[in-house]
Amino acid sequence: MGCSTIGRDAAAIGGRDDIVMSMFVTIVETGVVLVEPRSFTGLMSLYETNHVRLRRLLGDPGQLPDELVTLSAHDLPLHVRVLERAPYTVVLHLTYWFPMGGALRADPDLTVRVYRDAKLAEACACTPRPHHRALSPYASEGRGAVEQRWIMNVMLGKWLDYLLGAGHAVAGRAPRSARSAS
Repeated sequence: MGCSTIGRDAAAIGGRDDIVMSMFVTIVETGVVLVEPRSFTGLMSLYETNHVRLRRLLGDPGQLPDELVTLSAHDLPLHVRVLERAPYTVVLHLTYWFPMGGALRADPDLTVRVYRDAKLAEACACTPRPHHRALSPYASEGRGAVEQRWIMNVMLGKWLDYLLGAGHAVAGRAPRSARSAS
């Protein structure tokens, strides 16, 4: 598809202000893939998106206390613990705690490395066998390294979207929805 076709489509939609809309409509119609799933580029895109979501939820990861709990009227408390701090990275543990057989069990049980300088958030460790059936599609046992990273980071992204949508907020901060501007 040439530039003249895109310009013509934009004019048909409503003029100069709709060029971007036309571009996305054209991409959807032609099936152009902007980022290939399960590729290095796809992973970097997930890491960038997860960083944005994590900042919306928690604020600046470099300024987090060692432990905190986000609360929501519609969800379990999210427990966040800083495992490691370095000049350019922060490693976080994110989980819910479920009572099981007289003990507490973490699920999902994610370790997230935040690259503060590069603005990336990578789910780098996860329970290989989640305890809850709803998380079983995200089990990482028997998968290759790129596939494991892909699955963990898709799960992190979905979970962060859920947390934002459920109104989770750090004490003293107003909740920000997944659709809010950062």
